[in-house]
Amino acid sequence: MSKFTTAAKRLILGRPFRSDRLAHTLLPKRVALPVFASDALSSVAYAPEEIFLTLSIAGVAAFTMSPWVGLAVVVVMLAVIASYRQTVHAYPSGGGDYEVATVNLGKRAGLTVGSALLVDYVLTVAVSISAAAANIGALIPFVAQHKALFAVGAIVLLTAINLRGLRESATAFAIPTYAFMIGVLSMLLWGFYRIFVAGEDLRAESAGLELVTEPDPLTGFAMVFLVLRAFTQGCAALTGVEAISNGVPAFRKPKSRNAATTLLLLGVLAVTMFMGMIVLARQTGVVLAEVPGEQLRGAPPGYVQDTLVIQLAHTVFSDFTAGFLFVAVVTALILVLAANTAFNGFPVLGSILAQDRYLPRQLHTRGDRLAFSNGIVFLAAFAVVLVLAFDAEVTRLIPLYTVGVFVSFTLSQTGMLRHWKRVLARGVEPAEVGRIRRTQAIHAFGLTMTASVLVMVLITKFTKGAWIAIAAMVAIYLLMTAIRAHYDRVSAELADTERKPAVLPSRNHAIVLVSTLHLPTLRALAYAKATRPDVLEAVTVNVDDTDTKKLVSEWNDRDFRVPLKVVESPYREITKPVLDYVKRMRGDNPRNVVTVFIPEYVVGHWWEQVLHNQSALRLKGRLLFQLGVMVTSVPWQLESSAKASGRSDRARPVAGDVRRGLRVSAAPDEKASGGAPPGRTGTGENGETKDVQK
Repeated sequence: MSKFTTAAKRLILGRPFRSDRLAHTLLPKRVALPVFASDALSSVAYAPEEIFLTLSIAGVAAFTMSPWVGLAVVVVMLAVIASYRQTVHAYPSGGGDYEVATVNLGKRAGLTVGSALLVDYVLTVAVSISAAAANIGALIPFVAQHKALFAVGAIVLLTAINLRGLRESATAFAIPTYAFMIGVLSMLLWGFYRIFVAGEDLRAESAGLELVTEPDPLTGFAMVFLVLRAFTQGCAALTGVEAISNGVPAFRKPKSRNAATTLLLLGVLAVTMFMGMIVLARQTGVVLAEVPGEQLRGAPPGYVQDTLVIQLAHTVFSDFTAGFLFVAVVTALILVLAANTAFNGFPVLGSILAQDRYLPRQLHTRGDRLAFSNGIVFLAAFAVVLVLAFDAEVTRLIPLYTVGVFVSFTLSQTGMLRHWKRVLARGVEPAEVGRIRRTQAIHAFGLTMTASVLVMVLITKFTKGAWIAIAAMVAIYLLMTAIRAHYDRVSAELADTERKPAVLPSRNHAIVLVSTLHLPTLRALAYAKATRPDVLEAVTVNVDDTDTKKLVSEWNDRDFRVPLKVVESPYREITKPVLDYVKRMRGDNPRNVVTVFIPEYVVGHWWEQVLHNQSALRLKGRLLFQLGVMVTSVPWQLESSAKASGRSDRARPVAGDVRRGLRVSAAPDEKASGGAPPGRTGTGENGETKDVQK
């Protein structure tokens, strides 16, 4: 890695953390709440609005059903939160719904949950960032006109922050999240005070507008279908609840109790803000239209429909501009930061799936800052694709949103019911039976609610885009199954020591590839001699008669006592003639081995790599696929590599490196002279290596 690349990486990410620093990155409850609950809390900024937008199809009169729809969403939310409070105690390892489903329902159910959550996390980022763009667009027209561009930039920024580590991202996001809570709760309290205590008649800017409906108003089944669709849109408020169960390992001890307390705080805050906004919207007469240009009548020229939060803030703080701006800004911030829930959940789930060999193993390793860096980058890339594909439109993304999370909710509740059934079957203390029965009742109620919502989502949203999420889940499921099958097949092949016992080769035929008679060639020849093969020869490919004759002449003059064989290449190729020659030398005996020594330059700059070693790379890439062929690279360090190595050696050591044996302290005489005397490695006429002091 070049000096510039390293400096840029350190500027963005900071200095790397040692593995024993992992315990210092654990979070207290006050910090874990904004990290893991920001998605669920921020959903109150758009979930109530989605209820009104859906009901607008039936006209303003349908808005009277919004509080009842909201109450139904609250019931489901409380049931899910109560269930997950039991889950974090039973499964504190961080596997969450995936672990619950795998242990209790089998691998297929676990994979289904895993694929559903992976899709949901990507959608969380896309929806949250798109909603933030809509709210910021109400203040900054440029953002409203370039929402997709803003969303991509926000995702890149969040990625950089999360790559710096969980603790640093938590500190950065805690203040905006708490500011959002304060802003929304203050808006609700002040609004209700002005309406119910001061007796003011607060009217939203859109209160006087009319909604154009179809000539025949919706009745019967169509109206029921519309209410169900509004309910499923409002259930977007439940997304993110499961993130805490997946993030239990990130909490400080006692982990399970702290996670359960955080879930309770999340439930109280989310329900209060969600229902408060719906009731306040009804009291102020807010009118929202799914298609403003076609449905609204009586709007002034150039009217732009603001989001529900913006309209409520503008109405409540009509005589206090600072309050309106504060709510608008913190709402936009929380919607951006809400995506951070996915940035914490997706990499952890990806790591667990990778550990179980359902995803590439690279997702299981931590980066420089002890974060699952590869998972963070994967999530960001998928979210960017989704934002660009749907042009950062929240209404177009929402139908895709709740499918995955309610699949995981339903399977998780089913798994927990089976878990407690097994616990009772093993036998427990009589005092515990009553508590377990109550817990089973909670999960049974949660299962009924989440399964009902899942059915409604599939019915009302399938043609609206839910099929895309389902197709993505199926694709990820099949991909993870294929990855696991591949890993299992490779493991079985490598572990079959009975089929291919380890035996010593009967004959080692060594080949040193020669293009020019120079120092790298002499080093490769000397090293090949040191391995004492049964046969040693040098091979060159004749692509130019003049150069080949000159090389043969110099070789004979030096009398290396190693034959130089010339392989003809009428089409001036290098790789294929060498491959054919190596195959002939190996023969058919399975115990014969051919070792090919390839001299290579070691360079200090990336652009030098483009100018050197290209033929060597092609040869290695082809030789590695040949049975019974070993490839050995013999490096020759150019001066540029020595300078790069010197820069690395001069890097400032971390405190304690010498004591831990990571660095060797200089001897007293070396300290006085500034280091050991420099030297270089030379080569004798017959290829022997020797040290030559400057």
